[in-house]
Amino acid sequence: MTQERVTVIGGGLAGTEAAWQIAQAGVPVTLYEMRPVKTSPAHHSEELAELVCSNSFGAMATDRAAGLLHEELRRLGSVIIGTADKHSVPAGGALAVDRGVFSHELTSTLANHPLVDFRREEVTEIPTEGVVVLTTGPLTSPQLTADLQRFTGMEYMSFFDAASPIIVGESINKDIAFLASRYDRGEAAYLNCPMNQEQYLKFYSEICQAEQAELKDFDRETSKFFEGCLPIEELAQRGEDTMRYGPLKPVGLFDARLGDFRAPENQVKRPYAVVQLRQEDKAGQLWNMVGFQTNLRWGEQKRVFRLIPGLENAEFVRMGVMHRNTFINSPELLQPSLQFKNRSTLLAAGQLVGTEGYTAAAAGGWLAGTNAARVALGKSTLTLPETTMMGALFEFISSASPKHFQPMPPNFGIIPQLETKIRGKRERYGKYRDRSLTDLANWQDTLYQSSLAAVN
Repeated sequence: MTQERVTVIGGGLAGTEAAWQIAQAGVPVTLYEMRPVKTSPAHHSEELAELVCSNSFGAMATDRAAGLLHEELRRLGSVIIGTADKHSVPAGGALAVDRGVFSHELTSTLANHPLVDFRREEVTEIPTEGVVVLTTGPLTSPQLTADLQRFTGMEYMSFFDAASPIIVGESINKDIAFLASRYDRGEAAYLNCPMNQEQYLKFYSEICQAEQAELKDFDRETSKFFEGCLPIEELAQRGEDTMRYGPLKPVGLFDARLGDFRAPENQVKRPYAVVQLRQEDKAGQLWNMVGFQTNLRWGEQKRVFRLIPGLENAEFVRMGVMHRNTFINSPELLQPSLQFKNRSTLLAAGQLVGTEGYTAAAAGGWLAGTNAARVALGKSTLTLPETTMMGALFEFISSASPKHFQPMPPNFGIIPQLETKIRGKRERYGKYRDRSLTDLANWQDTLYQSSLAAVN
């Protein structure tokens, strides 16, 4: 019997993960990616799973929301997290990758899988037959967007998102910038550009006055930014100290060249503000400006960001950009299995459904791909325990208030509370982690036992 082929539309993180899980389940899959036939406002390459905004997947510690999601995906055999682990670069407590090598390997892995038919074509309409997974992301092409609106009968929701500039390492003044991780935890993996009060206030004044690029369809009165990825100039407009309590926070960062920071006499040497740079590649040739998502005009970016001590002669290989992100009203449209309520053979995942972040996109791809394969095989679909980060995230996007639905990153606030109240946050998050991983293991064991029973 010929196995039904599944269609995955979109080759980002969610689509790559979905296609891999489908193929690994023994089901043939056609993966469509429109680049380079048609480009997008945010992408810079034609590779699958390109990391557009940053090279960081977030904190690695499993008592942090992102780190717990990483670990859940590792245990579920995620190709995205497995490849990220393989090509990680120093980033303190974060999982960051050499993004070029990461995306290139995933492209090769999928293209060479015997059950994956990889096609570089634009899909303008949702296929009306067969099992389909939509992972076209927040920059879905206009024609497919229109078709999805016709199918759902709903307008898209939207917000504006941005990416940070990337700087050539050799152009950074290492006499000023110093290597350190916050509170001296782990390997010193960030380059830190310190500012005194006078330098900071000059930078603050200039960034507030800098000219922004015009955004199509943007109305400051009605348009929304994603609060977790605000442009640096937007932060500056909110107050003189807002940046210093955000991405330019100096707390816990000390220049070892000034002596032992633990010595009382050295405590006063802490900078007034610090701009952090995170390593982009394994060789340390490229550095990302942490928290510097921006919509400033490119000439203004160079002028203002070169006011930062250590970046006076910075050479930019990529300027910051901003783009409109769209997402569907998932609580109205999706089940926790990521199937559409009015068509069980159509699934969706990634930022398109209102999850935020790279790891959440991979998690959605895992579930949508796994369930698409099960639908094609005539099996019942799966949902994960709500006590896991994955299960809680997909339960949230399918059951939140449709009227106020906004993109949601992984966080402990969406997980069911513990039976026993724990006051300390670190201990409480550790208990959430322990319960999550235990429940995930039990869930996996139940699935395994069920599959054995089905065979016998």
